[in-house]
Amino acid sequence: MARRARNLDSDSRSDIVLGPLVAIYRSPSYSPLQHRVNDTAIMDATVAQLEAQGWQAIKTTELEVEQGRLPAAPLYLNMCQGSLAAEQLMPLESDGAVVVNRPSSALNCHRYRLVKRLGDSTVPFPRTLIHASSAPLPPAAQLKALSPDHQKVWIKRGDVHAERPEDVVATSLAQVADALRAFTGRGIPWVALQEHVPGPVVKFYGVTDGRFFNWYGSEAGFAGERPAVDENRLRALAFETAAILGLEVFGGDVAFPEPDRPVLIDINDWPSFAPFREEAAQAIAAYITHRVAHRKHT
Repeated sequence: MARRARNLDSDSRSDIVLGPLVAIYRSPSYSPLQHRVNDTAIMDATVAQLEAQGWQAIKTTELEVEQGRLPAAPLYLNMCQGSLAAEQLMPLESDGAVVVNRPSSALNCHRYRLVKRLGDSTVPFPRTLIHASSAPLPPAAQLKALSPDHQKVWIKRGDVHAERPEDVVATSLAQVADALRAFTGRGIPWVALQEHVPGPVVKFYGVTDGRFFNWYGSEAGFAGERPAVDENRLRALAFETAAILGLEVFGGDVAFPEPDRPVLIDINDWPSFAPFREEAAQAIAAYITHRVAHRKHT
């Protein structure tokens, strides 16, 4: 029988075998362009940290999970974003296994769910309308509310995050109908029509208990100069949103129409953490170790 290490919250190497963990790698369809390599790399780095503590890793894919092939284990590292895999994983939440991120929280990041969850909260979020891509245009008043100053309107696929660049487009009100037809033609049934928020956009990354948080300006990139914004308010908004959605490992985008007024644009489960992968992997593994030790299932 596998034995448990004496100090599960330690980052030091252990020669004690803790048992199996299952690392579920995201489907390539949910990792567009360079994210495919980076998503794999952050999972690999996190698994390596946990293997150093004595865990025995079993690596599998989102497709395997969708097809009902899921090894039994006390710990699952979950990067799945699709609904089919989430349905297969959902029973684990009540069966005593530790799952990070929980499938329910990953589903909460699907835009049609995200809009509703945040609409019921106090999180600053742009006006957003979930709309069937094949349906007639929304009433003119609703469209104008998304573009009060005649700025462009964002149109994003209504379920998972972008699989390809054309899944998120900005267009004028006059071109909304054409854009919707393009989504329909690609088999995307629901879209999110979203108000544009002016100001600099920043990308943030975090782990739920606060042991890791980092951010950078979207335009300048990680190595560039950060925009002059209120970091404390950014952090508070990021962690509040993650808590509402049940996310433990997360990242997203925030716009600052004013330096002290962050507005959430997007959030997703287990991003790639590419600019600071090793530091993030250490923090994620340490958090998971803590979670296993305390067996939180809420």
